[in-house]
Amino acid sequence: MSEITTDFNDKTVAYKQLLEDFKQLLKKNSLKFTIQREVILETLYNSDEHLTPEALHNLIQSKFPDLNTGIATVYRTLSLLEESEMVTSLSFGAQGKKYELGAKNHHDHFICTVCGDITEFVDHQIEERQHKIADELGFEMSDHSMQIYGICKNCQKNREKK
Repeated sequence: MSEITTDFNDKTVAYKQLLEDFKQLLKKNSLKFTIQREVILETLYNSDEHLTPEALHNLIQSKFPDLNTGIATVYRTLSLLEESEMVTSLSFGAQGKKYELGAKNHHDHFICTVCGDITEFVDHQIEERQHKIADELGFEMSDHSMQIYGICKNCQKNREKK
């Protein structure tokens, strides 16, 4: 039987180091370090969810109502963080992207096509098999992302009730 892990609360980078890396990234791109940008990074760091830019913006607005953080700032900051691989995104086509901090251990995703719920998991047998296949095909794998689309338990139950 395969050992499946679904708990990904541990971060691979301490916030202090992530903040320093972020400041260097801003400097390299001739951008100012602002409290709004720091709050975006900190909110992503402390979130266990995959957030759309709008959801991230709403979360920041609710936590820091006096901080003037525009949605454009959220989009630009997420774009910069994604380009630098500090955050990763999952694409939902016309529904847009959901973001998560890249400072987590490697994991894959189950994505519900009905409600958009995302479940993270690691299966060590799958990981080993991917490396074995890459070796057999003479492919030097540097990274991978697996996204499995389907319908979650809750949506299946709701569908059965109808």
